[in-house]
Amino acid sequence: MSPNPSSDSAAPSLEASDHHHNEEEETNRGCCKNVLDVVEAKTQLLFSLPMILTNVFAYLITLISAMFAGHLRKLELAGETLANSWAGVTGLAIRLSGSLETLCGQGFGAKVYRLLGIYLQASCIISFLFSIIIAIIWFYTEPILILLHQETKIEKMAAHYIRFLIPGLFAYGFLQNILRFLPTQSILSPLVISTGLPLVIHTGIAYALVHWTSLSFVGAPLAASVSLWLSVLMLAMYVICTKKFEHTWGGFSLDSFQYILPSLKLGLLSAAMFGVLGFRDSGSLSGIVAKLRNNHFIDCYVAKNAIGVSLKLSLLVRVTLVLAIAFVHNIWASFFSDSSEIIREFASMTPLLAITIFIDSVQAVISGVAKEYGWQHLAIYVNLATFYIIGVPIACGLGFKTNLQAKGLWIGLTCGLSGQVVALFLITLRTKWAKLSLPEKDNRENPVLV
Repeated sequence: MSPNPSSDSAAPSLEASDHHHNEEEETNRGCCKNVLDVVEAKTQLLFSLPMILTNVFAYLITLISAMFAGHLRKLELAGETLANSWAGVTGLAIRLSGSLETLCGQGFGAKVYRLLGIYLQASCIISFLFSIIIAIIWFYTEPILILLHQETKIEKMAAHYIRFLIPGLFAYGFLQNILRFLPTQSILSPLVISTGLPLVIHTGIAYALVHWTSLSFVGAPLAASVSLWLSVLMLAMYVICTKKFEHTWGGFSLDSFQYILPSLKLGLLSAAMFGVLGFRDSGSLSGIVAKLRNNHFIDCYVAKNAIGVSLKLSLLVRVTLVLAIAFVHNIWASFFSDSSEIIREFASMTPLLAITIFIDSVQAVISGVAKEYGWQHLAIYVNLATFYIIGVPIACGLGFKTNLQAKGLWIGLTCGLSGQVVALFLITLRTKWAKLSLPEKDNRENPVLV
């Protein structure tokens, strides 16, 4: 019996079809990977989500206080806005704890665990000393604002507000150090609990002090100070009492004093990387816009093969946020004021805000790369150049010499930020990503600080 020709020809045809189908699947997977590395994206999201929540919760403590104060009267809103702008420029925006991201990350990677606790103590000492200096500046806020030609009534309200925020200044410095100490050891969930629980408690404290006591306006910053200290104490007790830190936290040590200057060097460079484009506040509007812009920041922890994924995820988050702004900008403004005039003016600022958020999506990732690899010295040069050569002249020219006012100031901020992004991005593209080698065994107890 002769073989069935149709049967013989069917087999290779089926095999060819399967092979073609597999090629199509591989091509589709390759295309998807070119768009977004799903595995890398999932890894980053799982690591980033606790940090996102932690930063949002910590930020909301001061933000909710601002909301309670702003709803009292328009004068209180202007005073609170000016106070928080002044606090951001002089104190809360100074990220001296940024050195821990580099030092603790390198120390943990090199398995020199003892040094992590030493670095933490050195950074806390630095934060405490600088907080004393800043507290003195805050105490004399009123005469300083007079020199800056602020409106008398508003400057008095701002000075009154910021004095009750001074205790929170010290807590904020310690909190930022601990928030950078734990993630370098991949310990994240306690951060969410230790900032989320105080946030819930803070809402009740702020409402009670503002509406149920004679403190009223100043009850808002006082509540923020109490809640920030509660968060610090919870985290401190966790580090001291938990056995998992027996290698990285060896108790208080005098050795930390010899690391103060190296940590201060990196801390100052890191703080300068995030310099704020300071300007005279033109009322309540700029403050509300700034609060929304600040609320979208996400700390970026990236490796060399993850930068592209971080940029794509960051853009995705920003697109979502911009769409939300387009639909709920009136609701956001109403959180801070019942004034229809302020709500209407805020709506006119949303296009500029959307542009800034898109630029921030790149800046956040590139700055994260610079911090992780110890490039603070390069970033500071870029930041100073773009700040003074691009940002300040444009902001002053458009803000004070034209009718744009607050919009002009914001355009200057956006131009300065754009220059920073372009410069840092070019530096990143030109970097040769050689594999970093760990310190030799003999030098592990005394690693070189970059």
